Amino acid sequence: MNFSGSPDHCSPIQLEIVTDPVELANARAQDEQFNRNSAWLKVHASEVYSTHRGKCICISGEELFVADTPEEVLTLALAVHPDDQGSILRYIPKDKVPRIYANRR
Repeated sequence: MNFSGSPDHCSPIQLEIVTDPVELANARAQDEQFNRNSAWLKVHASEVYSTHRGKCICISGEELFVADTPEEVLTLALAVHPDDQGSILRYIPKDKVPRIYANRR
């Protein structure tokens, strides 16, 4: 969209209703893994964010992995938890600065 709100180029959006029990079970399992990893990060966030500035982190299997690049941290996490489909990957900025969040309407 341009700033006037009119589309410059429309990409098609396709919605599908998933009814396959295997796909639904896999999606539920992924959500559960993500929720466990997210809960772990929430409990440990203060320590993780203050200790690992300038690094990439990954929470997988409710365990913290730290490295300099996303590729490195994913390699570490996958080596220990290859079946965790709900991993959380983040880069922690080196400097703690105020952030401005805004929604464009």
